[in-house]
Amino acid sequence: MVTRWLLAYDAYDPATEGVRESLCTLGNGYFATRGALPETSADGIHYPGTYVAGVYDRLTSVVAGREVENEDIVNVPNWLPLTFRVNGGAWFSPDTSTLVSYRQELDMRRGVLTRLLRVRDDAGRTTRVTQRRIVSMDDPHVAALETTILPEDWSGRLEVRSALDGQVGNMGVARYRALNGRHLEPVAVGEAGDKAGDEVIWLQSRTVSSRIEIAVAARTRVTTGAVAARELQREPGWICHNLLIDVTEGTPVTVEKIAALFTSHDRAIMECGDAARTRVARAPAFDALLERHTLAWDTVWQRCRISIDQEDAQRVLNLHMFHLLQTVSEHTVDLDAGVPARGLHGEAYRGHIFWDELFVLPFLMLQFPEIARALLMYRWRRLPQARWAAQEAGLPGAMYPWQSGSDGREESQRLHLNPQSGRWLPDDSHLQRHVGLAIAYNVWRFYEATGDMEFLAEYGAEMLLEIARFFAGLATYDRTLDRYEIRGVMGPDEYHDRYPGATGPGLDNNAYTNILTVWVLRRALAALSELPEYRRAELIERLRLKRAEITRFEDVSRKMRVVFHNDVISQFEGYEKLAQLDWTGLLDRHGGDIRRLDRVLEADGDSANNYQVSKQADVVMLFYLLPAEELTEILTRLGYPCDHELIRRTIAYYMARTVHGSTLSALVHAWVLARTDGDVAWNFFIETLHADVDDLQHGTTAEGVHLGAMAGTVDMVQRCYAGVEVHDDVLRLSPRLPREITRLRFELRYRGHWGVAVSCTQDLLRVQVRRDGAGPIQVAVPGHDIVTIQPGGSWEIPLINGRAE
Repeated sequence: MVTRWLLAYDAYDPATEGVRESLCTLGNGYFATRGALPETSADGIHYPGTYVAGVYDRLTSVVAGREVENEDIVNVPNWLPLTFRVNGGAWFSPDTSTLVSYRQELDMRRGVLTRLLRVRDDAGRTTRVTQRRIVSMDDPHVAALETTILPEDWSGRLEVRSALDGQVGNMGVARYRALNGRHLEPVAVGEAGDKAGDEVIWLQSRTVSSRIEIAVAARTRVTTGAVAARELQREPGWICHNLLIDVTEGTPVTVEKIAALFTSHDRAIMECGDAARTRVARAPAFDALLERHTLAWDTVWQRCRISIDQEDAQRVLNLHMFHLLQTVSEHTVDLDAGVPARGLHGEAYRGHIFWDELFVLPFLMLQFPEIARALLMYRWRRLPQARWAAQEAGLPGAMYPWQSGSDGREESQRLHLNPQSGRWLPDDSHLQRHVGLAIAYNVWRFYEATGDMEFLAEYGAEMLLEIARFFAGLATYDRTLDRYEIRGVMGPDEYHDRYPGATGPGLDNNAYTNILTVWVLRRALAALSELPEYRRAELIERLRLKRAEITRFEDVSRKMRVVFHNDVISQFEGYEKLAQLDWTGLLDRHGGDIRRLDRVLEADGDSANNYQVSKQADVVMLFYLLPAEELTEILTRLGYPCDHELIRRTIAYYMARTVHGSTLSALVHAWVLARTDGDVAWNFFIETLHADVDDLQHGTTAEGVHLGAMAGTVDMVQRCYAGVEVHDDVLRLSPRLPREITRLRFELRYRGHWGVAVSCTQDLLRVQVRRDGAGPIQVAVPGHDIVTIQPGGSWEIPLINGRAE
């Protein structure tokens, strides 16, 4: 059950526990802990996992008879373990004890996970338990668990076990379990005290290859009731306190467990173990931590108010914003971390950073620009590695990896397991060079949205130019066509990595790659012209950017080849020669679910490479990233005819051939159809909203949420439905409200203003600028002159059926 600010479950269900753990993850941008139950360990039903942003480790495994190396985000020591037993009986577990009642609630407004249960043991004794958990948004190194135990019909000895577990590994994704996932080696465990006694236990581990020290300390204290005895147990990589408490029927006992987590990557510490012990010893009680944590979340929510009057959509949007802001927050700004595709919620994709930031950063740019800037800096720091990769490939500039982790080398696996056939297969996804185009796109859009010339001059322009250099070098000139071509790559589709019967991977003239290359080349030139003259000259000299290269940028941007067939844009050269798929037969044979058609076909001895079918939006991605006018201008510049009918035909052609095997695909189609087919667009939007809440991809949510799709739904409300864009220092609004929404409200951080309020109904658009010390802003709506709004002022304009045109 979901209410506006509450995700709640009214029963315990082992079959869905993995999904609940992901959706009930708590985090603060520094670290996050899955919503696993404190009395459980990894056992096939439960999977406790805690992940620190930017903490990776590399191990070697033997797969299909050969050694492969993989880097993973590390499942760090588990701070959660806490359980109880009565009079020396069995330790409580939801899987072996009798649950009389059970309810679990995630309060998204306050960032609190609460569990209420009644349990009856083998002796017939009934115990009520209320448990609250936070991962502090106020102090990024602190988490806390409060457990209140009420003996309803018994008196006697209650034993509470509070542990720290460093014997964990990366085992959260079934298809990775044959690989080496033991990333931690024990360093030390111990007990520490203060004036109140030895209440603190601590544990220190080290990652095997990256040699990162990780320290966790926990203070367990009984705040109502008295501890008769406290016993210590320890072994390598594990330590616990057993608290013996004499309890009386009807009298509750409350146990607080406060934990602190530090790593050797952290700043302003002497040593991570000392830092963890000091922080937990100085931490206040649970209620004080909760108060500060709640105030911090209040501040976050005030900064990103998005309100619509469609109740179901609003509920899930709140959940999506909640998980986005637990993965990246103000605490991320000082870290060297990117945006993992599955957040800090699980181990799918090994915690790597893909192109999903393409869907995450647009929202952040207009709400939390400092976070967006920090995430772009993750890419800038890995520019030397990207340059080296390009050099190794015999190309200029910078070649960013499809999957990135700690140092920016290519982390894409070269083999992957098809669970349906049990076979390990070659993986050529590293040929998705378009990730560099996504990075360049984000750099320029960030500059447009924020006007941050310092970022562009110091960092952004350098990335843009080096990415442009790479793609200009990747393009080859065909004299017979007088066109440039890009060969041997993969597009976003992912179902196609080679031509049928080909001995090697790669496709030619992927439309998404070629057209976005033109866009990036032109933005690189625009960035040069935007820079102050001294910085432009300095950058050209430092990069040794020759006049011939700039000329090539211009030439490629005017002569790039785009392939067409049947009056639509071809996904890649030769696409029209592929066979048509027997959709009806496949759906009948596989129960109507063919989202992972590549696995289905491979298990049948066939290949998606043979057919006109796509996993997700590929050509259609162009219409998501580029307004129709911008795409038309690019194609016209290249000498190809383009109008709205070409766009309409192309969208329809690929919609009929796309299985939406990625959550991002439904999001992209919701966006591009919003102007032309509102009902279908809304259905795609609702599907994307519920992808994780209802686990529409059948088990993938348990491995971590789909953060790009989550952020994309929020961004869609802001930038698609309200039509927010920033060009030429003008805030442009082109509303296209679906009929299901009659009121939309949100606030932007824009040009130094902490609150530019936008309100949109089916018949009125209103913009209000706070009086907060910043200057006036310019606003434009299609068909109307640009207006200037002074601080403290407002402006409104009538709409017709939610649209300005």
